[in-house]
Parts: sequence; C-alpha cells; structure tokens
Amino acid sequence: MSNTFGNIFRLTTFGESHGEAVGGVVDGMPAGIDIDQEFIQHELSRRRPGQSRLTTSRNEKDQVRLLSGVFEGKSTGCPIGFVVENTDQHSRDYERIRDTYRPSHADFTYQSKYGIRDYRGGGRSSARVTIARCVGGALAMTALRQKGISVTAFPSQVGDIALSRDYTNYDLAIAETNPVRCPDPETAQRMENMIIKVKKEGDTVGGVITCVIKGCPPGLGEPEFTKLHAMLGGAMLGINAAKGFEYGEGFAGVTERGSRQNDTFVFKDGRITTSTNHSGGIQGGISNGADIYFRVAFKPVATVLLPQQTVDCEGHETTIDVKGRHDPCVLPRAVPIVESMAAMVILDAWLMNKTVLI
Repeated sequence: MSNTFGNIFRLTTFGESHGEAVGGVVDGMPAGIDIDQEFIQHELSRRRPGQSRLTTSRNEKDQVRLLSGVFEGKSTGCPIGFVVENTDQHSRDYERIRDTYRPSHADFTYQSKYGIRDYRGGGRSSARVTIARCVGGALAMTALRQKGISVTAFPSQVGDIALSRDYTNYDLAIAETNPVRCPDPETAQRMENMIIKVKKEGDTVGGVITCVIKGCPPGLGEPEFTKLHAMLGGAMLGINAAKGFEYGEGFAGVTERGSRQNDTFVFKDGRITTSTNHSGGIQGGISNGADIYFRVAFKPVATVLLPQQTVDCEGHETTIDVKGRHDPCVLPRAVPIVESMAAMVILDAWLMNKTVLI
C-alpha cells in the first residue's frame, strides 16, 4: 500500500479505525520552525468525532503525542514521529456484518486486492486515519504562516443548499462560529437543519467544500507533471468520500468565451498582478501570486442506517442493516482535512522550489 504523501515534505501514516492507535512520521520539515503543540491539538479537535450533534457520537479526545523531531519548541530537521491512541472503538458493532459487503464501501475492493480486510469500521479505509493528515497539515501550517500564507476551507454547499461561488462575498473568519463551519450564518442554519433532518431519517447527505489559499507567492509548481493544481487535485481526491475537484472557475467556466475568462495583467501596489482571478491563482501549473481557490465535492457518507440489499463474501444475497455511530454528513469534519492536505502541498511545492523558509 502507498502510505507516504509528498516529495520533500513527506507524511507517512499508519493505523486503522479500530486498532490501538493512528499515527505517522513527517520527514522534510525544515529545521528551526516554532512548533505550536496547542495549535496542532486544536486542528485535531476540529476533526475529532463527537464535537457536535452533526457528527458521529464516537467520543475520542484525539490527544496527539509528538515523539521526536522537536527540541525546545522548535523543529530539528529530523523526522517528527507522532501517535494518537484510539480509546472509544466499538468493534462489536461490526461483528454481525463481518462477512457482508457494505454498499459503496471499500469492503469488496479491499478483499479483492489483499485477500483479507479489517471489517471493524473499515480498518485502513476509515476516515479515522485522516488524523495523521491533520497532524502533518498542522505542522505544514506552522511553517507557512511564518511566511504569511493562510489556508481556509468551508462548506459552500450541503445537498442543494449552496452559497454563491464567489468566496469574496463572505467573511471567512466567522466560519468557525457555527457547527457546520459555513461563513454565512443564515445559510449555515439551513445546512444544519438539513443535516439534522437527514440524520433522523437514518440517511446521509453530501456537499462541496471550498478552500482559499492566501499569500502564496508566484512561482510554485512545475510546468509538466507536477503542476500545482494537479498536486492539489491529487491531494484532495485522496480524501475519503471525495468525488470531484475543480479550481478557479472550474466547470462553470466552460460556457464563457476566452476573451471573458482571460486574466489580464496589471501593475498594482508595486507588483505585477491580474485584474481578475478566473484562473484560481494558478497558470501553466505554477502559482501567479493571486489567491488560490478550489472546490472539492464529497459524496453522501456510504454508511446509512437503513436496510439495503447486498451480498456476503460467498455471493449470497442478503439484507444489511448497519448499526453504530456514523456521520450523517462528512463536510463539517472534512474542513480541517482539506486545509491540511492543501497546506502540505503548498509547503512541499515551496521546498521543491528551493525557497529559503527562515
């Protein structure tokens, strides 16, 4: 299995949903970066289960322990090992379906590939393993914010309830003031009501997360196979339940003419920039200094608390009725994961560009 992400800034992860722990090793972290452990824990708390009535009731504190690579509050340049223990797994909830393939899960595909699978909560395919991505992302953010780069994501659509595509219409700083993490309070309430309704019905709902990266300098990314938008797209599509990625105008731009989509160059505030940003801050696979923005589509969570038809490992038709604790909508908890993956990509691209961080 491919368990390592990145080129120079590299994250290797381990662990399963119902195993002893989830953790990882970050290699390539520049030396001398101030490591804010409270910030790292805060990012994990944004991802953890049980944080609101919109999420699974699994009660994990997700306390991270840094095992190496940090001395006197700074990164040493050595690998940073970390671990987060699992403490509230209910494996017995899955015993009754150990031989049954859950619709739209990785049960059948994992069994086909490896000849064995961990049926407890999906094992390695569970979104719980994204804990390691949030730790790696928080470490990347500590380096990026020292250079004035910020990464902010928010749900811009839940089901058919959507914000305007233009993120500049909203104050992104207030996104954390509601459990949905939407920067528009009125829309956030409507989204919350929908998620609660769907949860009561035993069903799930999907949506879209928008991410905005500010302060990124021009010149990051490569012109061929390591285009910056390709790196971001690969990172996002590697997140559990992600189904689509677009940056800049994306699919909405195909109905326009090139004369309206082109971002003309201007000289403003002592630097060259563009008058518009239809390109999403990336041109020719390389950042141009404007805001980088993209959208990630997430499917409805595959685990629904309703009877469904399926087959068991012997091919016998059966009905599956899943029990346990599950998210009715992945978006609120996926926000810090999207931010983390974006931060790791940007830091990796910066290091590949051989730019001095400190």
